[in-house]
Amino acid sequence: MALFESYERRIDKINSVLNSYGIASIEEAEKITKDAGLDVYAQVKKIQPICFENACWAYTVGAAIAIKKGCKRAADAAAAIGEGLQAFCIPGSVADQRKVGLGHGNLGKMLLEEETECFCFLAGHESFAAAEGAIGIAEKANKVRQKPLRVILNGLGKDAAQIISRINGFTYVETEMDYYTGEVKEVFRKAYSTGLRSKVNCYGANDVTEGVAIMHKEGVDVSITGNSTNPTRFQHPVAGTYKKECIEMGKKYFSVASGGGTGRTLHPDNMAAGPASYGMTDTMGRMHSDAQFAGSSSVPAHVEMMGLIGMGNNPMVGATVAVAVSVEEAAKAGKF
Repeated sequence: MALFESYERRIDKINSVLNSYGIASIEEAEKITKDAGLDVYAQVKKIQPICFENACWAYTVGAAIAIKKGCKRAADAAAAIGEGLQAFCIPGSVADQRKVGLGHGNLGKMLLEEETECFCFLAGHESFAAAEGAIGIAEKANKVRQKPLRVILNGLGKDAAQIISRINGFTYVETEMDYYTGEVKEVFRKAYSTGLRSKVNCYGANDVTEGVAIMHKEGVDVSITGNSTNPTRFQHPVAGTYKKECIEMGKKYFSVASGGGTGRTLHPDNMAAGPASYGMTDTMGRMHSDAQFAGSSSVPAHVEMMGLIGMGNNPMVGATVAVAVSVEEAAKAGKF
């Protein structure tokens, strides 16, 4: 029986990667993770409950590779997990061409290294996927970092930011933009929980100018854009403008563009061009990004369509960090 979606199109490549690490099969990969005390399947499902089966298995394979490689640090484990995700990319797909699996692994690695101080989900507040990703990071990353990683959400609309904060237990930060001085001021702050989730600051901006000012206020080092609702009105323009200003300041800023993978969004006249098509949001992502992901920031089916796995790009960031941290904890406990 097929263990996951598009099993036949994926399994040969997966087995080839597993065999290169001396792992005979996907079932053996699962045993390696369980022997180390990990329940990768449950971890991934907890972050995005609507993810596909292949997402759970991809992370299982990635964790097994990390264990086989003897990764003792979560940052190194994240890069190894990226190899597992890449193994699941359907040959010839957009995700395969863009090496999106490896990109996710390297992004996770970056978030677990001390040089990265602030990570931003730059969303349109189009879904709760950014929240799912933020929760995965907030609950895990700082277990292995010397200096806590600050995680923020920055999106369009103060009401949306407050609702997302309230539902997920984040801290809502209300700002007011002074357009004469170009400064943004904090006018209200409320934490909707007392635990780790309260450490996630959630901002709502009125426009691009305020969105960029919020990025500077928090000193964002790495961000990932969402790609629904407001891509042309908010997240891509904010990332692009902030990138330009960071370059002028001599500050390092790593921008990840999620979504736009089909190249079809907001572009009616080249629907069949697939990877060759530059849709509007795809084009904007290419203009500012250091890494371009494929498919939706939130919808599993859209990422599956790109040939990766059935899990939103934002929750995937949380899953990569969470599983990588678990590998380090297993190593510290002497499980491998």
